[in-house]
Amino acid sequence: MIAFCLAPGLREMFLPPPLFARLERLAPIGPLERAQVLVTGWDTPRVDAETLARAPELRLVAHTGAAVGFLVSDALWERGIRVTQTGAAMAPAVGEVALTFTMCLLHQVHRFDHSLRSGTGWAETRAAARPRRELRGSVVGVVGASRTGRAYAGLVRALGAELLLADPTVSADDAAGLGATLVELDDLLRRSDVVALHAPAIPATRHLIGRRELALMPDGAALVNTARSWLVDSAALLDELRSGRIDAALDVFDEEPLPADSPLRRLPNVLLTPHQAAGTEEARHRMGTLTVGEIARFLAGEPLQHEITREQLRWTA
Repeated sequence: MIAFCLAPGLREMFLPPPLFARLERLAPIGPLERAQVLVTGWDTPRVDAETLARAPELRLVAHTGAAVGFLVSDALWERGIRVTQTGAAMAPAVGEVALTFTMCLLHQVHRFDHSLRSGTGWAETRAAARPRRELRGSVVGVVGASRTGRAYAGLVRALGAELLLADPTVSADDAAGLGATLVELDDLLRRSDVVALHAPAIPATRHLIGRRELALMPDGAALVNTARSWLVDSAALLDELRSGRIDAALDVFDEEPLPADSPLRRLPNVLLTPHQAAGTEEARHRMGTLTVGEIARFLAGEPLQHEITREQLRWTA
């Protein structure tokens, strides 16, 4: 049996009628107590020992997102339950949004927009922006060679950026294959015009970018985060942004929805979107198709193509 733990509307969003009908053909859809497969989403509670006690037959968690750290537990791994996710389906869309953010920040679109909307005069609006840069020839630092990081790297490299990569799991040869130079994180922060975060949200990456790291970024540099707010010390980032020293484009936040009184909403050097980088029609269809395909392979006893293991979540920086 297959059970769903998705917020209202998400089942239809990721599993439109043709895909849902295919699931029904694969196995009956019933209660958690009889489920062998659990389909989860972003608002799903942790699959802990208490949850697992209600699901004695559970064998697979098929997550319709990328990050699974918030979802899995020691109890899940100890039961031998397997986990799959849809990061590969989301990567093209998120990579494009990160590229869009990069271009907007380099060309100061966010500052121009904020100034014009506030009623500032034409000359003052022009003066509100920093000197603008083209992507061609700019130094772009990618933190994390994830699927999304690789998608983004390919896009900015194709447009002529000089690419730096910081990722302890990647070799210099692997980085060169992406058109990037492998460097340490501190070196990347010091040298980059734009820093784009694409690392996984795991214990080792908690506040990977903190007050010290932000201070390494040059004046006028920009930070792009379409990954997880987990990666950044948000208080330290707010202080830097309030100073006006750097700019940022953010799709993810510690508190979501972003509170109406968040200081980020009022800063002219910040571009904000509501955690929708992967929300394209194409990405959602790919996510549903990938999820159904993984479940079909699992039920047929075939190898999974997008499995996440306990060892992968133990990656250390």
